[in-house]
Amino acid sequence: MALNKDNAGAAPQLDVPAYWVQAKAELMKRDRIMNKLIPQFGDMYLRGQPDPFTTLARSVVGQQVTTKAADAAWAKLQATCPKFTPAQVIKLGAVQIAGCGLSKRKTEYILDLADSFKAKRVHSDLWSEMDDEAVIAELVQIRGITRWTAEMFLIFNLLRPNVLPLDDPGLIQGISQNYFSGEPVSRSDAREVSANWEPWRTVATWYLWRSLDPVPVE
Repeated sequence: MALNKDNAGAAPQLDVPAYWVQAKAELMKRDRIMNKLIPQFGDMYLRGQPDPFTTLARSVVGQQVTTKAADAAWAKLQATCPKFTPAQVIKLGAVQIAGCGLSKRKTEYILDLADSFKAKRVHSDLWSEMDDEAVIAELVQIRGITRWTAEMFLIFNLLRPNVLPLDDPGLIQGISQNYFSGEPVSRSDAREVSANWEPWRTVATWYLWRSLDPVPVE
């Protein structure tokens, strides 16, 4: 799975998350690995994507492919559909979407996502008031939206501070390299390490991503 782990799209970015400075300080105080890792990235921080539809569409494009392939397909899709709204994506149609480098299945997922937003079968105006699991439960009802996709949405759109995306290979690889000297890491291992990060698991995850890819892709 791949996602541009700096921006999920090209819309205006959100400001620094309100909790970021506090989270950095507490993680550095509690966790010796974070104490070494966080200062390496200075004033860098998680940059969000304010549009829910764009964030989710970008995540669908990034599922189960390399970051490079996902970025290329996303760039083509945005060039083909500059006004990236549900209505415009539906108008674009399957042939042009697939022509951007997307599989038949992902093309169907993008169109279903657009239709869900256009028909108001999702309640994006309420997500900011809902807890993490409630948002995930609604999102996974949409074809092509996995738990991982929903967790990326919580991180990059809603900027939730305590998300632990255990299905994300970058998180698992980051834990392996930084905490286990490159040895294989189980989900149980990851949960055990992350217990020390509460309630800032999103922030710790972001820094582990940076340890693998120091320069966020714009």
